[in-house]
Formats: sequence, structure tokens, C-alpha cells
Amino acid sequence: MRAIWSDEHRFELWLRIEILACEAWAELGRVPRDALPKIRQASFEVARIRQVEESVGHDVIAFLTVVGESVGQPEARWLHLGLTSSDVVDTAFALQVQESAELIQSDLGKLREACAALALEHRRTPMVGRTHGIHAEPITFGFKVAGWVAELDRARARVAAATAEAAAGKLSGAVGTHATVDPRVEEHVCSSLGLSVDPVSTQVVSRDRHAAFMNALAVAAATMERIALEIRHLQRSEVSEAREPFGAEQKGSSAMPHKRNPVLTERICGLARVVRGYAATELENVALWHERDISHSSAERVIFPDGCALVDYMAIQLAKVIKGLDVRVEQMRRNLDLWGGVVFSQRVLLALVESGLSREDAYRVVQRAAHRAIDGDGGFRANLLESAEVAERIGGRLDELFDPSAGLEQVDVAFERLGLLEKVQA
Repeated sequence: MRAIWSDEHRFELWLRIEILACEAWAELGRVPRDALPKIRQASFEVARIRQVEESVGHDVIAFLTVVGESVGQPEARWLHLGLTSSDVVDTAFALQVQESAELIQSDLGKLREACAALALEHRRTPMVGRTHGIHAEPITFGFKVAGWVAELDRARARVAAATAEAAAGKLSGAVGTHATVDPRVEEHVCSSLGLSVDPVSTQVVSRDRHAAFMNALAVAAATMERIALEIRHLQRSEVSEAREPFGAEQKGSSAMPHKRNPVLTERICGLARVVRGYAATELENVALWHERDISHSSAERVIFPDGCALVDYMAIQLAKVIKGLDVRVEQMRRNLDLWGGVVFSQRVLLALVESGLSREDAYRVVQRAAHRAIDGDGGFRANLLESAEVAERIGGRLDELFDPSAGLEQVDVAFERLGLLEKVQA
């Protein structure tokens, strides 16, 4: 990622665009064909470009000066024919976005595969499902992780669509009217680079494209934050159902030797906030003055290299967490049994209703027994049996109703929809 956004690579792309433009002009008879060999051998030194830029205060002019020196006269005069700086800068920028997206997609894909493997491994591992942070009903840990897989699939599809939208170039001149650039030059350069042509550009490629891309990265970062935050919650001392990897020599606190802090997942959550800020910044870049101002440029020089690097880094780090996750199956089972199994309250409620008791009366009996248990007065199952109505109506069914695997028969639907069961069957 660092190489993609380096000055060296940026200038390489600029030079490639300039050469392609000259070749297109030669096809149209505006540039002598015998000038092309020297133009194709053009070169530059980054240090020299920086030196010239110190004097002229313009990076593209400095680049053209240095490249022109390498070509020599009279051939150098054909460089940048009819072009404006943004023709070169924005078209190269589209390539950098495209190249960055390839790395990001690869690492998001590896994260997705790590999650898929974890989901399959724990497809039948029962645990507490929680809403509002409170025990709700049983789920399986694999079902939870399958949700991460589905969301990562959407994130990757979103990034792919946004990349295609951002992979657009323009060589349409100072205000986009092709007054000094034949549209055929633009079409030749963009098609040679594998880019689409912005159909109606101004002096710049329309920034809604780049805003869509940065927001796709922000949503992908939010997905990774969701996964990381879940792991952080599961690692809390009073939950302790899953723990991120912790090295044999690792230390969690300078003061408290017992600490095993979820530092990797906390880092991912923090970086997601940064990427969201970058998305907001790029949305601000959509509205420029008239046919273009330059207020977007300084921001994009920071947020795009940084944002792409951060999202890729997050994917790499989170994949490490998922692959090394310590899933504590026995603790999950213990938490299911907290307070005598209050997570089975709906099953008891429905059984009482089916036995002929009104829903209102059944709810009252079950709620009273559950709240007593949560408050430390007995266990839920024992409290239920103190009620004659419960004992008479469903007393013989409590083993069935308190079975954590009951009611999870349809969990495989999620795996089938994701195509994950194909691996098991194979």
C-alpha cells in the first residue's frame, strides 16, 4: 500500500499517461511519429522533481520540467499537449484507488474466509444470545459468526461497486469542454489504462465517485468494528466467552499482572472512527466552486493513502484475531445456565399457553420466577416448580424446554444461504 501511494509510483503513472496521450495525438497527426521513441524513453528522478517544485510551487509543472529534460528538445514540446494538470492527476488517482482496492479486497477476503472457518467450527456450539446487552435466548456461536461472514460479503461487494465507479479518468482540458483535447485522446488513454471515461467532467473528475469509494471503506471499517466490538464484549471478565490471542510473553498492564486486555480489537474500533472521519471529509469534497477549485486536493493527499492503508491494516489484524480466537465453550454453557436458565423463559411461556393457560397468566408466572432468580432468590427452574400451575401443566416437560439445542434446528438455514455447508458436505 505504501508503494501504491509513493511519489515514485505517482510520477510513474503520470508519465505513463503523458506517453499514452502523445501516442494518441500521433495517431491523429498532431504529434510527429518520429518524436515518440524519445518520448517513450522519458525518465525522472523524484529528488529532482522535488527540487524544481521548491522553485515553481507546482508539482505537475515540476514533473513536466524534469521529464522534458530527459526527453530533450524539440520532442519535449509535445508533452502535455492540450492537457491541464487534473487530466494527469485525476486519471492517475483513479489507478491508485483501483490498485489500493485490489489489496483491500484480497485482505477482506482472507478475513471472510477466517470467519467462515470459525462459523463452521462452532456451528453447533450453544451460547447465550443477547439483546440490549441482556440475556435473551440461546443461539450458537457459529450462527453469530455467520452474520459476520454475510456482512463482510456485503462490504466486499460494496467496495467492488465503489471501485468501479471511482475508476474513471478524464483528459478533457481546463474546464472539461475538450476545447484543446480531442475526445479520442481521452478515450485512448483511459481504455489503455483500463479506466472508464467520466462522461461529463469539469476540470476534475466528479468527486461523488471518490466520496462513494471512501464511504464504502468506512462501512467496511464499521463492519470490522462491529466484529471487534463483539469480541471485546465477549472477553469482558464477567462474560469471558471468547478472548483475542494473547502471546506467551505478552503483558496486559504495567500495574496489574492479571490483565488480559483486548488491545487488538480495541485498536480496530479506534481506527474505524478515523476512517469514518475521512468519509465525512470526502463528502465535503464533492461540492467545489464552479468547474473546480483546489480545496479537495490537500485533503485527498492525506485521507486516501491513509484511509486505504487503515482499512487494509484493520482487515489483516482482525483476521489474525479470528484465526487465534480462544473460544471458551464451557463458559458459554455456564452462562446459558445462569440464574437457573432464564434464557428458556419464552419456551416455558409458550408451553404454558399451549397447555391452556392464558398468555397474561402464563407471562405473570414465568416473569415472577425469572425475576426472583435474577435477584438472587432461588433458580429459575426451581422457582417455576413452586407454582402448582407449572408443575401440573408442564412439570414433566422441563428437561425438554431447558435443552439448549432445542429451537436451534433452523440455524443451518443461515449457513445454507451463505453456501458454507457446501464445504462440510464436500
